[in-house]
Amino acid sequence: MMNVIIIEDEPLAQEILESYISKMPNLNLVAKCSNAIEASATLKEHDIDLMFLDIQMPQITGIEFLKSLNKPPLTIFTTALPNHAVEGFELDAVDYLVKPIPLERFMKAVGKAEDILQRGSASVVGNDGEDFIFVKSDKKLIKIKYDDIIYIEGLKDYVIIRMANSKVITLQTMKSLEAKLPDNLFKRIHRSYIVAIDKIDALVGNSIEVTEKNAPKIIPVGKNYKEDILKIINSKRI
Repeated sequence: MMNVIIIEDEPLAQEILESYISKMPNLNLVAKCSNAIEASATLKEHDIDLMFLDIQMPQITGIEFLKSLNKPPLTIFTTALPNHAVEGFELDAVDYLVKPIPLERFMKAVGKAEDILQRGSASVVGNDGEDFIFVKSDKKLIKIKYDDIIYIEGLKDYVIIRMANSKVITLQTMKSLEAKLPDNLFKRIHRSYIVAIDKIDALVGNSIEVTEKNAPKIIPVGKNYKEDILKIINSKRI
């Protein structure tokens, strides 16, 4: 079951999306919002997995709103104009629906979001029962074991996977990589950092400490991520 939110200033478009959502047993509509301000308040009060976000909204566009969020849910853009598609996908949008939206196209977009969430909640091993992933780097597909990863750092369109004595740089976004990693082994702690949970040595204020190249490495914890990391640490506390 995915908790979803509609952010749409056109009443008819809201009604159509609500009707489609009601036909899908795997979707739970939490709220309908007419603007970004309403949506921001809802996102603070509820755990939202997926938002249907209109691009052409008054005051703050959907793209501007998504850029403003530190920890956005999965996003499916909706719009009457197709010319924002490229920018939408650069922001890791799941899909881009052009109005009027056919039901079958809506269902396909929801299926994509469901696949991403399922990959993100994988078990200790990967989707295929493995304990590693392959990432593309320098025209090669490099095998990386989960247990070797200390933390992952985002740098614009690249991510750096840091291990004890090496690193791998790959062209992809943090969000796409995060969706492929088991969430019981790795945790997003900042817009620019994912850390291996078992590699955390200490929590110090708004930072965590890991060991890299036999030396302490301090990594910041974003304010929107601190509560989650505290829950993990407290669950192991004696």
